[in-house]
Amino acid sequence: MSRFVSDKLNEISPYIPGEQPQDKKYIKLNTNENPYYTSERAVEAITKEVLLGLKRYSDPECAPLKKTIANYYGVGQNNVLITNGSDEALAFCFQAYGRCGVCYADITYGFYDVFAHMYDCPAEHIPLEDDFTIDITKYFAKGKTVVIANPNAQTGIALDVGEIEKIVQHNADNIVIIDQAYVDFFGQNAIPLIKKYNNVVVVNTFSKSRSLAGARVGYIVADEHLIADLNKVKYSFHPYNVNTISMLLAKNAMEDEDYFTQCVSKIIAAREEMSEGLKKLGFTVLPSSANFVLSRTDKMGGKQLYEKLKENGILVRHFSDRRIDDFVRITVGTDEETKILIKTIKNILESK
Repeated sequence: MSRFVSDKLNEISPYIPGEQPQDKKYIKLNTNENPYYTSERAVEAITKEVLLGLKRYSDPECAPLKKTIANYYGVGQNNVLITNGSDEALAFCFQAYGRCGVCYADITYGFYDVFAHMYDCPAEHIPLEDDFTIDITKYFAKGKTVVIANPNAQTGIALDVGEIEKIVQHNADNIVIIDQAYVDFFGQNAIPLIKKYNNVVVVNTFSKSRSLAGARVGYIVADEHLIADLNKVKYSFHPYNVNTISMLLAKNAMEDEDYFTQCVSKIIAAREEMSEGLKKLGFTVLPSSANFVLSRTDKMGGKQLYEKLKENGILVRHFSDRRIDDFVRITVGTDEETKILIKTIKNILESK
């Protein structure tokens, strides 16, 4: 860091994204990307005419995509805000609603801590239970903004929407943010709650189930007055926050329902296959409702397994948090990648 940087920035520990190595080709199971290609319908929408139009700024309202999302979920266009990935959506939420304090699980998406520090949001970490589930009563009447990743970003464990609703009901005077990046692999969407409660903010992304991680498109669905709050943040920071190509890709990807359904179904099936394969090798596997599993073995530490897999051309994710230090988080890949993963782990354990 330079001598000119502010004390505040100097104190922040930035988010560390998953590896994107370029030294060789890996089976990439570390950043919860979709193993299947972007919808052909979406790709074909990017015509020469679209590319030649890049001399103009993108639509700050993201109107066509906003309309598509609103129609998809049966909400008004004034209930939707488009963002540059769900990370930007979360950043807007922390800026708008975090100064009163925020609370979230001790094991969850790492960006929450970064945003809390960056935007001066006093943060409370609520410990997960010994089995890594959430005790919803610990989130009742908090007197601050509640943030819940559902399914949880590190464990894959999900709360039923009925349990989410109880948390909302017990925090009527505070915002409840539901970060549901992985919801399509779970099936219980919290968006209908915005029609009943004016304190719910639902955040989602096109990165996971829609195969558009590189396009950086997310969105917020909430009461129209909350969207007005968040638009004020957006227009005070980055009006043209989503580029023209990404908007068009996302719009057409959402409209390609058949392809979306096929990909999600294959990933869910592969998740179950991978979980069973790991269990047969003696692993403890947490019950996942996402496109990844968190698992551990008594035969080898999490960091060592991560390193051994990398040596064998497979990338997974290891976290140094003491509660999950023995675990590795493995993204669900294709059927072929799953078979290679299980075979490679079996060989590593047998050669130990």
